[in-house]
Amino acid sequence: MQPFIQRNRVLVVHLSFWCVYFSFFFYQITFNRYGQEPDYRKAFLDAITQILFMAIASYLNYFYWIPRFLKHKHIGKYLLEFFIPFLVIVFVHLKVKQLIYVDLNGSKHFLHTTKFILQHFAISLFIVIFVGMLKFAEDWFELEAKRKQIENEKLTAELTFLKAQINPHFLFNTLNNLYYLAFTNSPNTTEVIAKLSQMMRYMIYDSNNQKVLLSKEIEYIENYISLEKLRLNNEVPINFTVAGSLNQVEIVPLILITFLENAFKHGVSNNSTDAFIFVKLSVDKNRLVYTVENSKLPKNDHEKSGIGLQNVGRRLALSYPDKYVLEVENTYQSYKVSLSLELTK
Repeated sequence: MQPFIQRNRVLVVHLSFWCVYFSFFFYQITFNRYGQEPDYRKAFLDAITQILFMAIASYLNYFYWIPRFLKHKHIGKYLLEFFIPFLVIVFVHLKVKQLIYVDLNGSKHFLHTTKFILQHFAISLFIVIFVGMLKFAEDWFELEAKRKQIENEKLTAELTFLKAQINPHFLFNTLNNLYYLAFTNSPNTTEVIAKLSQMMRYMIYDSNNQKVLLSKEIEYIENYISLEKLRLNNEVPINFTVAGSLNQVEIVPLILITFLENAFKHGVSNNSTDAFIFVKLSVDKNRLVYTVENSKLPKNDHEKSGIGLQNVGRRLALSYPDKYVLEVENTYQSYKVSLSLELTK
């Protein structure tokens, strides 16, 4: 039932209006007209003709005169095209109404009075204008729906573009690591290639989904940290802790890795004895808290880290609007990023 109403909501609105109007009009003429005893047959015939002529005038305006006006934007031409046929319809309807009540005492004279004719004209005009306003309302809602659809398509395209930017950035960093290990004839080169293959499989297949299991995202992060540890010969303290229940928790893929890449790029090196990276991820119900803190290399002000952080900031805004808090603490000795994220089902 619900899908039918949604598919035909315009038709339902119009039918509902005419049903309500018919009921109100029938009640009015049955119990409040002409001071006579109710004549249900004549009242029903009057109500049917009222709906019929009002619908003819309304939908001529709805489907023909208003679209022509919206196309040409000529108010004078619209009024001329509208009022002449409208007056003809109202006049014919008035004659039909007079014929219906021709044998009722007192009503014949009343139906020919100027007051009744003007009243009938005003009511008819009000009904036609009201139905015409429905046309403008429906067009506005349709335009708004199309605007939102276009906006969603643009956001989807932007998200796809932002995710695509991650791949070359990751490849650039990892291939640099691989080159360094191969150049130094490290025995860990084959292990790096194996882990790189596993990570690429995740990026190519799993990350194409809108969301992935948080446990897979953590596995990806752990592999990335393992690669960096190999490059650094395990000489830099790197601590990654996970707390909370990860069962069936999902997250937008590759949303966390940029902070970690930034930490390794700008916070550690084999030449720095005070270098460190501390990463913590915790989940409490539907809230994820992710922090990455790293040391700062001498004369390093993160001047080239802006693109990656802008990228992930934009992805967060698109994927988790009003559901995240991103804080940065930049001191002389360390750089810390804290992300609090409300996980949606």
